[in-house]
Amino acid sequence: MSEVEIRPMPPSSLERVVIDGAAGAIQTDINDPGGERRGVALIAHPNPVQGGTKDNKVVTTLAKAFFNLGYVAVRPNFRGVGESAGVHDQGIGETDDLIEVAAYLRKRFDDPAFILAGFSFGSFVQTRVAKQLTPSRMVLVGPAVNRFPAETVPPETLVIHGELDDVVPLQAVFDWARPQQLPIVVVPGGEHFFHGRLNLLAQIVVHYCR
Repeated sequence: MSEVEIRPMPPSSLERVVIDGAAGAIQTDINDPGGERRGVALIAHPNPVQGGTKDNKVVTTLAKAFFNLGYVAVRPNFRGVGESAGVHDQGIGETDDLIEVAAYLRKRFDDPAFILAGFSFGSFVQTRVAKQLTPSRMVLVGPAVNRFPAETVPPETLVIHGELDDVVPLQAVFDWARPQQLPIVVVPGGEHFFHGRLNLLAQIVVHYCR
């Protein structure tokens, strides 16, 4: 896999908005590349109970990868996180929140193609969102399939997992993927947060989605 240059998102591309959701405000960061946008990448963060936010390093790495591909990169804070209203709802209310964010984005960007992406708990939530919003692609990183009842996903979904993940063991992901005949991209030596391997994670996403 040849390496692709992945540039930082310019600060001028960032807009912070508040979107109305069922529990109140949904704090959302939007990085817009402008020009000929390819679509919108809606990215869901890990479990808020364990400190997950839209600024998680895996989430921002995904945003940067999609932005470099020409997608509007969108990172909401789930309910009860940062300036988002409400309280944690085990993925149920969080699913509703992402549907509301997607509705806002559909109007703002004239019914764009959607990539649904998520990390850990965020991947679980996106498997639920995909049952209501048909994405053009899905990218799931470190999906927490041993902790939450993840849904089945489209056959072309990209699933990336660390070989040494001790939060979500690789075997648990294989057990979830096997009945779906879903391939898994395994990052050698990678753990749950992909420390030291974030650039490789971005490269995999760019090569898959370009």
